[in-house]
Amino acid sequence: MTTTTTTTTTTVPPSASAQAGRKGGRLVVLSGPTAVGKGTVEARLLERHPEVWVSVSATTRAPRPGETDGVDYHFMTEEQFLAGERAGEFLETAVVHGMAHYGTPLKPVLEHLAAGVPTLLEIDLQGARRVRERARELGLDVVYVFIAPPSFDELKRRLTGRGTETPEQQARRLETAKVELAAEPEFDVVIVNDTVDRAADELWGVIAAEYGLAD
Repeated sequence: MTTTTTTTTTTVPPSASAQAGRKGGRLVVLSGPTAVGKGTVEARLLERHPEVWVSVSATTRAPRPGETDGVDYHFMTEEQFLAGERAGEFLETAVVHGMAHYGTPLKPVLEHLAAGVPTLLEIDLQGARRVRERARELGLDVVYVFIAPPSFDELKRRLTGRGTETPEQQARRLETAKVELAAEPEFDVVIVNDTVDRAADELWGVIAAEYGLAD
């Protein structure tokens, strides 16, 4: 997914710094290239460790059939979203395809961290970079986890195996994947997704270490 980010002047909530001084570990941000399997790894982690809280994004797009407000997304009007953005109520925001706004609500992240609840945010690479910038403003400690494919050939197989795209579209996705893979050094932890179970176990190991939980 290609995202275009707009820059907005925001106000840091007065309680942000205090809430960042939580009793648990750091916010865990999970990212990686398109088609690497981030969502699948996250889903397997939650099957085994439902105590992990995953941030739910806000969006101004219309709900799709079967989606539930507060579960799949926090659905908002554009006016509500922009007002929240101006008030500094998001950890990061983006405009997708020049239309719908998406963002990570800040308050629930800070509240779960303050309560010592293992807190996970799965996001694309551009979003992870926006989180890094905003976290510096807030004084929020974050551990950044990169999900990597076993090899570029395997990522290529996953990207092209759907059979639903033209050769030109596949070529563009592969070029994007190369750029995304080059972002690996920006991250604190790299987990190779050779099998979903192993990757989920390694991700839990990172979370358990952060929050002093049994591995």
